[in-house]
Amino acid sequence: MTSTTTTPKPLAGWRVLVPRGGPWGDSVAADLRAKGASPVVAAMINFAPTADAPALEAALARLADGGFDWVTVTSATTVDVLSAARAVVPPTTRIAAVGETTAAALAAAGYAVDLVPAEDNSARGLLEEWEAATDGVVPLRILTLRSEIAKPLLTEGLRRIGHQVESVVAYRTVGIPVPENIVADVRDGLVQAILVTSGSVAEQVQVQLGPIPETTLVAAIGPQTARDAREYGLRVDVIAEERTAASLIEAVAAAATGRPTP
Repeated sequence: MTSTTTTPKPLAGWRVLVPRGGPWGDSVAADLRAKGASPVVAAMINFAPTADAPALEAALARLADGGFDWVTVTSATTVDVLSAARAVVPPTTRIAAVGETTAAALAAAGYAVDLVPAEDNSARGLLEEWEAATDGVVPLRILTLRSEIAKPLLTEGLRRIGHQVESVVAYRTVGIPVPENIVADVRDGLVQAILVTSGSVAEQVQVQLGPIPETTLVAAIGPQTARDAREYGLRVDVIAEERTAASLIEAVAAAATGRPTP
């Protein structure tokens, strides 16, 4: 007679706050359940049209007319904006994506991606690899599309190199109130981990849920998100090795197996 032992799932007994809804939130919730967690999906941010639609429309018209050598795209949400506007990127204009997730969104929308940072999937990483990727050609005409609250790191960095950069707000990020029962559960230490996927999410976590109990693990999706979170006064306990949801969940699971469940 043989006996079998079942290996406990790393997040068994853990409730994990997922700060975004939609397909992304559903996918992350499924991956968390596979590791034994009970996901708590509470969308904390949403996206709204830019407050300066004429400026965006004018920039996209110049883009279609071949007025830029490059366009930089720093989020999948920006890709949604391009798709909704039916933006045309001519063959003479190259596209730089901040990371693999944004590049995948661009490809899915039918846009060809010419540059993705090989090392650091962030605006900082894109800037670090820019000169090598463009053979040091200066000046280039570059359109940088960004969210209203995004720091102008990429735009300013490209201008310092000597490029002609036009920065346009593609969308706004707005906060969504978290249900009162979730606020209470976080306050009472009944949520063991919170996923932080962007600086705007970090801001909402701190504003709506802070101060976070010491027993609650705060996990950031990457170094830049961790820096942004700390600027908002939010403690960060672990940082994902890669800027992906899978890596973020792995970071939480690794932390869970190294400490007792609160």
